[in-house]
Amino acid sequence: MGVASGLTASITLNVEEGDTALAIGSGDVPVLATPRLVALVEQASLKAIGGKLGPDKTSVGYEVQLAHLSPTPVGSEVTAEATLEGVEGRRLTFRVSVTDARGLVAAGRITRVVVVRDRFIERAQSEL
Repeated sequence: MGVASGLTASITLNVEEGDTALAIGSGDVPVLATPRLVALVEQASLKAIGGKLGPDKTSVGYEVQLAHLSPTPVGSEVTAEATLEGVEGRRLTFRVSVTDARGLVAAGRITRVVVVRDRFIERAQSEL
C-alpha cells in the first residue's frame, strides 16, 4: 500500500438544482444539500489516494464527521479538499473542507478502510 500522510486532492462543483436539499430530499430549501457535501468530500478523499492502493484494493467509507457551516445557493462554485492526515493499518483518516467564494462551507474528518475489492464484494453479497 503506497499511501502516506500528506496526500491531498480537491474537487470543484458548480451547484445545480439537482444538488440542493430540496432535490435530494434532505430538506426543503434550494441550497447545497448536506448529503451532496458528504459525497463531494468522499470524492476528494478518493482522489487523494487514487492509484496508490494497488489493483486489487479499494477503500470504503467508515466514518464521516462533517459540520455544514454555511448555505450555498444554486449557481455557486464550491471546492472540496481532502488531506490524508493519518494511516493506521488499513484505516485512513482525512481532514476535509469545502469552501465557496464567501469562505468555509463545511469542515470535518473522513475515515476510510482499505479492503481487498473482490473479498469485500463477496462478503457483502453473502450476507443477503
